[in-house]
Amino acid sequence: MNFCSHCGHTVRFAIPDGDDRPRYLCDECGTIHYQNPRIVAGTLPVSGSRVLLCRRAIAPRKGYWTLPAGYMENAETTVEAAARETLEEACAEVEIHGLYTLINLPHINQVYMMFRADLSGGFDAGPESLEVALFEEHEIPWDELAFPTIERTLRHFYADRRDQRFPLHISDITPEDRERYFGSA
Repeated sequence: MNFCSHCGHTVRFAIPDGDDRPRYLCDECGTIHYQNPRIVAGTLPVSGSRVLLCRRAIAPRKGYWTLPAGYMENAETTVEAAARETLEEACAEVEIHGLYTLINLPHINQVYMMFRADLSGGFDAGPESLEVALFEEHEIPWDELAFPTIERTLRHFYADRRDQRFPLHISDITPEDRERYFGSA
């Protein structure tokens, strides 16, 4: 950030009085520009014993498989965001049962909130998906999943499904986790 979005003057990056971390500060109008993590909300849509996955039509990770998810918008709840993203990416309506995984990615300023859901009807590829398909556990394209958050959510689901218990899973993805997942590329 170079300029204040309130008055247009140059900003500086420093720790404001009474704060504990650097922020963009405008000395002209006194605005402190807070930058906070982005919430990614999505669903784990299930139909019988199968899970709905979308093959991404957009970067990043175009061509890789994911659960329907995306950035939360202002003026919506996390459940509304998850349902909207599922409708946008998979043209699918879902009945949401509750938060299932909460995964922190502090090094890229994201928090994933994935909700367990039942597929309510049909589905089709939305504009951000090349294709959408239902997969049995043994059919999941594990080597073609887009993100470690998606793999972690799916692995929790299949382990929990054996016991028919679906507790909330809270975890972190570290830079080292991402490097192991994506390689050094």
